[in-house]
Amino acid sequence: MSRAPVLHLVVSAAGPARGIAALVDLLSADGWTVCLILSPTAATWLDRAALAETTGHPVRVEWRFPGDPEPHPRADAVAAVPATFNVMNKWANGINDTLALGTLNEAVGAGLPVHAFPCVGRGLGNHPAYAGNRRLLEQAGVVVTDLPNPDREGWQPVVDALRPTRVRRSAE
Repeated sequence: MSRAPVLHLVVSAAGPARGIAALVDLLSADGWTVCLILSPTAATWLDRAALAETTGHPVRVEWRFPGDPEPHPRADAVAAVPATFNVMNKWANGINDTLALGTLNEAVGAGLPVHAFPCVGRGLGNHPAYAGNRRLLEQAGVVVTDLPNPDREGWQPVVDALRPTRVRRSAE
């Protein structure tokens, strides 16, 4: 009996995060089991109870206590949507000060398929640290695709970018 591949979706605090429920619905319809991990700031913006009901899994923000069971099934892939300037730079430098960053760091180290969809404005995108850190993540195997504007283009480009990973993982 095959199971739907599991996507750990890491959400950080950029404007598009407010519409993440629509992305979760599309990903679920596309065949993913979605588990959400939110940055602490994104957690204050979103209805965690409603998202947990939609996904069937708790929405995580904080580390679990040592010895407690893992509340999410093991990931087949991880995606950071949206990934902020702060998240991209901290992640590239291995900073592990939130569960969201810990999830991303561990996924890279475990060799899982990892996608990042940065949502970084022009001013921050031109900062000298950003280009180098983005390149570092790409060299580590992270597929980095600028986040399309969901207000104009919808979330479908994200679903489409993740689909080859889902198809590949469900065939294994």
